[in-house]
Amino acid sequence: MGMNVASLPSHFAGLQLEFRQELIAIADWWVKNTIDHEQGGFYGEVAADNVPVKNASKGIILNSRILWFFSAAARELQVDEYRQAAQRAYDYITHCFFDKDYGGVYWELDAQGNPSNTKKQVYAQAFTIYALTAYYQLTQDEQALKQALACFELLESKTIDREREGYLEAFTREWGSLDDLRLSEKDLNFPKSQNTHLHVLEAYTTLNKIHSTPEIAAALRYNIELFDKYMIDKNTYHLRMFLDNDWKDHSPGFTYGHDIEASWLIAKALESLGDDAFTKALLPTLIKITEVTLMEGMGAQDHVIDAYDFASKMHLPDIVWWVQAEALVGFLFAYSETKDAKYLKAAETIWTFIQKFQIDKKNGEWFWLANMGDTQMTTYYKVGFWKCPYHNGRAMMEAAHYLAK
Repeated sequence: MGMNVASLPSHFAGLQLEFRQELIAIADWWVKNTIDHEQGGFYGEVAADNVPVKNASKGIILNSRILWFFSAAARELQVDEYRQAAQRAYDYITHCFFDKDYGGVYWELDAQGNPSNTKKQVYAQAFTIYALTAYYQLTQDEQALKQALACFELLESKTIDREREGYLEAFTREWGSLDDLRLSEKDLNFPKSQNTHLHVLEAYTTLNKIHSTPEIAAALRYNIELFDKYMIDKNTYHLRMFLDNDWKDHSPGFTYGHDIEASWLIAKALESLGDDAFTKALLPTLIKITEVTLMEGMGAQDHVIDAYDFASKMHLPDIVWWVQAEALVGFLFAYSETKDAKYLKAAETIWTFIQKFQIDKKNGEWFWLANMGDTQMTTYYKVGFWKCPYHNGRAMMEAAHYLAK
């Protein structure tokens, strides 16, 4: 890197400041562009040019991530406006998304806030727990903690495969079985997925931190063990994405964003659990995952690619916003554990890339696809079912925390 170690702390301070400024820019953009004053809550969609799509449906993933983000950002930055946005998100989820009869949260509402898809996706329940725990950390509102614990109990009682382990993907409104288990059209229809397990793990990591009980700690351990046993491929150090009931792998390829996101989220889960022997045993595996992402997913480039497809034996060329955000954090996690300069260099290279091509200098926030001088990045929404302030906002906070270490 051509930098002597003595100058690192001041260099880190400069980077931390950049991350903090970008965090503020993201939060300010969301306050300014996404609040739905007519129909309540937040717009379900905002186009690439910041124009809201007023009749767009409202998804729980977007709304729970908004609640999580503003709760975390308000704690981090102590800005009253962010606290109010968190409260707005909390009130909206409580009033519109919670199923008063069968528990848990609905998948989707219409623009007016009426349930339009009442299925219970486990991924969504997990994000709701994650968001509620963050809101509780911000406000100490006991009601939020109670709701998080109720969701936790639902997941533990209704969604675990008792015979073959793991959490099943999705259920009907009444927690009955469902044929179409997919999160989105992009996903394969299998009963177990790495993605859902990852976010149950993330939710339980925070829940265990703020309200540890023997049950929550045991559930957190169970989740980490599932990754160790079934989802991390110890031959390739990739994660198995789509699995059947017996944990047989049906993944169409590798996804580098999920791989590296899993590496640091599992490390955080181990930290929350506080079992030194378990941490010591698993940490080398997690570092190996980041190393494989660096070698295969980044190579000699200045960014991480989206995926590798088994059928075509091709790397998919898309440069997606959330993959860059996760890679930035994952490489800083690996650097904080190993002090190997290659990880720091990779993180800095990606951050430079994000600043150049991923952040929308004109309209604010981040493009879905990196703006490499093509037009396709404007065809994707800026806010929508899957585009939230979660990946990029969380990356700014986590990256600063890893540097502080």
